[in-house]
Amino acid sequence: MNRSVVGRLTWLLFFGRSLSSAAFIAGATIGSILGAELSRRPALAGVPGALYLLGAALTAYPAARFMERTGRRTGLSLGFVVGVIGALIAGASVLAHSFVGFLAGFTLIGASQGFNDLGRYAAAEMHPVAERGRAISLVVLGGTVGAILGPNLVGPMGRLAASFDADPLAGPWFAGAALLAVGALLMALFLRPDPSDLGRALESQNDEQDASTGPVRPAGEILSQPGTQLAIAAMAFGQVVMVMIMAITSLHMKGHGHSLDDVGVVIMSHAVGMFGLSVVAGRLADNFGRAPTIIVGGGLLIAACLLAPLSQNTYLLSAALFLLGLGWNFCYVAGGALLTDALTLAERGRMQGGNDLLVGLISAAGNLGSGVVFAGFGYTIMAWISLGVTLIPIVMAFSFLVSRGRLQTVKSQ
Repeated sequence: MNRSVVGRLTWLLFFGRSLSSAAFIAGATIGSILGAELSRRPALAGVPGALYLLGAALTAYPAARFMERTGRRTGLSLGFVVGVIGALIAGASVLAHSFVGFLAGFTLIGASQGFNDLGRYAAAEMHPVAERGRAISLVVLGGTVGAILGPNLVGPMGRLAASFDADPLAGPWFAGAALLAVGALLMALFLRPDPSDLGRALESQNDEQDASTGPVRPAGEILSQPGTQLAIAAMAFGQVVMVMIMAITSLHMKGHGHSLDDVGVVIMSHAVGMFGLSVVAGRLADNFGRAPTIIVGGGLLIAACLLAPLSQNTYLLSAALFLLGLGWNFCYVAGGALLTDALTLAERGRMQGGNDLLVGLISAAGNLGSGVVFAGFGYTIMAWISLGVTLIPIVMAFSFLVSRGRLQTVKSQ
């Protein structure tokens, strides 16, 4: 296989992730604020984010099956187009002060993300087992560009919208539409050859002993594997903890008199944590193991949950949200690599799509619940609940390591 071609396609997936991340983060920065303002009910602040995640969840499985039939290029291109439509609807709905329209637009942006999130698996399937963690991490690293660009679009685009006597909170959505349109063109014109074709070529060349070849097993058999269970738990519970705190922090800050620029700084710090050190997570997952990396990620999430409620100081909140993003990244990268390891190429489409469906549904519930918990009990209680959820993948990872150690002992006897 031509390594230069694989490298070029992986970097293209990186740039696509950068654009989609910037568009989403620009909107997510003000999503809970708009949820509260357009609905006129603070308890509904988490609804836009929940519908975004629900859109991503419900799209993930059909998007994966669609890519099985048409290839990654067509599926990823379609995902960007859906995002353009959603961003335009969201921006227009802010101008029209329509809560229902805004929810529809944000849901379509979530559907776009359901397609685009599968790009990490496209990168993984082009690489051998020993390099999959780093391949996934490079695509996730593309979010660093979004982490920097997205929040920094909020203030300037808001001022630009205000200069036209429009609602400042509408500006970021139209900027996001432009970024997603560029992503659609990149995928449609340059993602050639298709990563799925390269994955099939790699499978035919290598006789790997890690479940990368073989017949399609029943879903129940796959889900009964401890490695599959840990992979899904790491991504699902890491995601729900991340979105519960991240989604409501901007509203928490607004309630304490912070400006949109302050909110942008905190969300940018969070997004840098989510993406900026993903290469480190990939190397840890490849060199030291998937489960130990998940344990480290869980520890970082716990630190974030303890630190976030301590003060309303912008810099302390930035540090907490940075740790929150970093912990999510470790769980996300290691979990994605572990899931790919456990599946044959023929199994990956439906199981990866099913995983993203489950992760999205759990995350949507967490996002929706964050607004209710925040309105009823406050930011601190929400952080403590998130801490309790974090313990689940940590315990499972330790159990996985213990059981694997016992199995290796039996084999050696």
